Order: sequence, then structure tokens, then C-alpha cells
Amino acid sequence: MAGTHVNKPEPGEVIAQQETFSLPYSRPHYCRCEEAGVKTNMHFSIPDTQECKEDNGSTYVAYNIHINGVFHCTVRYRQLYSLHEQLRKDLGGSTLPSFPPKKLLPLSPTQTEERRVSLEKYILQLSQDPRVLNNDVFNGFLVSAQNETQRVGGGQDEVPIDIYMMSGQKVTLSVPATLQTDDLLEKVCSHIHLPNELVYYFALFLVKKEENDLIVVKRLQDFESPYISQRCVKGMHRIVLRKNFWDPSIDLDVMGDRVGLNLLYAQTVQDVERGWILTNREIQRQLAALQAKGAKREYLELARTLKYYGYLQFQQCTCDFPKPGTPVLISAGNRELNFRIECEDGTVKEGNFKVTRMRCWRITVQQPVEGSSSSNSISTTSNNSSNTNSTSSSNSSSSRSSCSSLEGGRHVNLELSFEYLMSREDMRWVTVTSCQAVLMSMCLQGMVQELLTHKRGHKVRTPSERVRKGSLSYMRRDGSSTQVTLNHTGESLPMDGATQSPIGELSLRRLSERLSDLNILDNRPSTAAKTNGKAEPIISPLAGIFSPRNFPIAAGNN
Repeated sequence: MAGTHVNKPEPGEVIAQQETFSLPYSRPHYCRCEEAGVKTNMHFSIPDTQECKEDNGSTYVAYNIHINGVFHCTVRYRQLYSLHEQLRKDLGGSTLPSFPPKKLLPLSPTQTEERRVSLEKYILQLSQDPRVLNNDVFNGFLVSAQNETQRVGGGQDEVPIDIYMMSGQKVTLSVPATLQTDDLLEKVCSHIHLPNELVYYFALFLVKKEENDLIVVKRLQDFESPYISQRCVKGMHRIVLRKNFWDPSIDLDVMGDRVGLNLLYAQTVQDVERGWILTNREIQRQLAALQAKGAKREYLELARTLKYYGYLQFQQCTCDFPKPGTPVLISAGNRELNFRIECEDGTVKEGNFKVTRMRCWRITVQQPVEGSSSSNSISTTSNNSSNTNSTSSSNSSSSRSSCSSLEGGRHVNLELSFEYLMSREDMRWVTVTSCQAVLMSMCLQGMVQELLTHKRGHKVRTPSERVRKGSLSYMRRDGSSTQVTLNHTGESLPMDGATQSPIGELSLRRLSERLSDLNILDNRPSTAAKTNGKAEPIISPLAGIFSPRNFPIAAGNN
């Protein structure tokens, strides 16, 4: 993917607006945190179309929507128009982007491509509004379209679903096939008797079992049905309940509850056994003794002093720092991305990229052309311009299967790039190429949200504060409609009209400006574990020596 690297934008380019700009063979998406707790990390694209047949034999063009680099659903123009009209009623038409106009006559191939580009631009603009991303009609539409596309059927019919704890224990629930992620999370937490105030310190993740390891694929979000998403991927995947916070001090609140303590303990034991948390032989002996006694709190208290406690480790990938094509092992935690690079002589160089020194980050999705071994551009859009440059889209008349859409056939390459303050006068782009790039981006988003929430004195939301209201009239591809109930058992909250703003008036301040007045201090030092006053060698999958002089990354100690 050397040809897809994005250089630093030229002076004058506005990169904070989550717009795509002209770039061959790729489509970038800039990430910004508008408000604490707002889900802004959704990259929409419509890279291609497909020709479908009606029951009477006539044909129509449908548009394939991808979210965060993964195929999500196939919809018609009139379905998106129906969604637009319902959002206008719910949010106010003056605050929404204009919808691409209808055409009276059948579309030519050129006009079809123009419409695809216009619809993609529309949904990108729509997704910049935090009110839309958190809107029940919007998310309900995406789940219904996912259900129709994957032909799961059933809708509100009950289906069994397994949710695993990190201990390997399984909870089996009977839920509607289209139950959304947050509803399932609350149902699981209620089943295991986790207090309401702790529910959203956890999240549901899709985890792939590979040989003797578990790979975190993604965090499930509220625009999807966990049941459908799990069915649509190849290989053995589990839905797993994991903690979803980055500030180690939150541990103390969670450990105050028996169920919360058990969840943290099970996850920590797994992280130690995998080598995600670094230990030495003496520490391993102490942890084993505490585990044998069932001393969970003491086990956690010791583990919390160890390096990489609470970090999420990704699969080995490549980055362009300090040079292109460098193999790297990345972990996310404690408000930073940690890079470990194994040198030719077997030593390991290590450095930390603090989230408070990142000006912005972006996800670049490279879509391949079907039937070709090379990757090509599906479409590109000029930054800060209404003019759109595009190439021909890939039209497929064959039915898109749910499995091949997500993993088979179309291998989507992902990059995470972030602009980092290396020194006072040195802003530099760092690019990571990884199949887990979106998950990395969501980790960064979570860290920023925690910082802003803490700064404003807010608390994590609870189930009683989350309300689904009304219903969605979902138009199917065949033109028929069905009513989808969006009600959720929660307490109604007063609407604050002052917080609602048109898309053009959203806060677009740089991340560095928004966090510049935060006094960021590490919660704990990360040092080698000591026994009898002497440091022992760290046992790690990558054994080596950290040489900061050879791997200069600013922003403090690890």
C-alpha cells in the first residue's frame, strides 16, 4: 500500500471536517471528537452498486453501503429518501444536508455513477451530525437494512445468542434477531446482575478464535445487530463482553462491585496468560499463588502495577515510522498507542504516542476491484469542494452474499494515520497499515471521550438515561413498508434544544486545542517489576532493550 500513503495536507486545507479529498486508490476519513460520549467514529462509503431484479423481472440499481471499511447493507435510492424524510420530521429539515434530487427518466450509466457519488456525499455529511449518529430512526434504519440485506428474516422473532465472558463462561439469551448492540449489552449485564452505573464501562466485542489465541476484530456498535454481524463473518467468532475504558483509576469503581470485580479479574488473568501484561518469574509466581487462593482483589492490585496492564494488544502490522514497511506490535491503553519494534539484532525499541499530542487521525479505506489482484479507486472526492472527481464504479449483477461481503472475496486494506507533535516545531504524520485500523481509531476515540468527560465533570451514562422512542417506517427494497418499534424501557429525559446545531455550525476545533487546557498526568509509573529491591528481566513475546535515543518519540515516559 505504498501508493496510498497520504502526505500532510497543504497549508490552507481544512482537515478537521471529516471530508474526503482527492487521492488515488484510497478514501480517507478524518476523526474528531465533537462532544464527550458522542459516537463520531463512523466512516460511511458507497464504493459500488449492483443491479438487482424485481419479482416481475424488471431491474433496478442498488447501492452498497460500507461502514468503517466493512460492507453493511444494500439499499435503493427510494429507501434512503424515505430515511431522509423521517429524519427531517425528527430533527428538522433545515439542519440536514439536501438529498440528491429524483430523476424522471431511467438513469444512464453516467447518471447512475453521479447518483452514487451524490448519495455517498450525502451520507458522509449526514454522519457528521452527532444528533444523527445517536438518532434512533437512523440506527434503526441501518439495522433493518442489514437484516433485509443479509436475509436473516425473523425481525422480532426470538433467536438464541451466546455471549461469552473473558473467563470462557457463556450466557445464552433469547432475543429478537434485530436487537441492537446497546440493547443486547444491557440485557447481558442485567442477566449477570452488573449494576446499572457500571454497564457502559463494558462493551460487546466480536472476537475471532484462531488456533490458541483470541483476536479482537471490532467493537460492536448500535447501528448493527450483533446476531446478524456474527452470522455474516467467516471463521469461528464469538461475541465477548470486555471492559471498555482506558483510565486505570476507573478500576477502583468497578472493583467495588462483586460482579465488576469478577469481570475485571477474568480479563486480567487472560491478558497475563497471553503475555499482554509483562511479568517476570517472581511476579508470575505471586500471581499464580493469588489465583490459587481465589484472592481476586489482591491479584488485580498486583496486576495493576505491571507494565501494559489495561492495554489492548493488536496483531502485528506495519507502519512508516521510523521508516516505511516497519513491522510493529501496537498496544492501546493509558491514553497512548505503544509501539514495539523488533530490530535486526533481536533488540526491541519502544515508544509511546500520547493521544493528547495527536492533532487528528484518519482512516483510509482501500477498496479493491472485484476480479483483479490490484487495488483501484472506486471514487474520490475533492476536499472542501462541491466538485467531485470519480472513476467508474464496480457494478455487480450477482447477489452479494453476506459472508463474502465481510471477509471473503473483497479484501479491504485499512490504514490509520495520525498527525503527531514530535517536538515543538515538528508535526509529523504516522501511518499504520492494519486490518484492525478501525479498532485502533475507536480506542483513540474512547480515550479522548474519557478525557473530555472527566474535564467536564460528567459521568458515564446509565441504561435509564438511554431512551428509544417512537417507531420507524422501514421501506423495503420491493416498496412495501413495515413499522419497526424503537421503544426502550428508560426514563424520558428533557430535550435541550440549545445543544442542537446545524451541521455547518458543529464545533471543529482541533483536538490539540480542545485538550490544551487539560492537565494530563500518568496515573501510574510503568516500571519493571521488582523483587527484593532488584529489577528482574521482563518476560515478553518480544524480548529486548528499549533505547529511547534510537527511537525518539516525544510525550513523556511510558
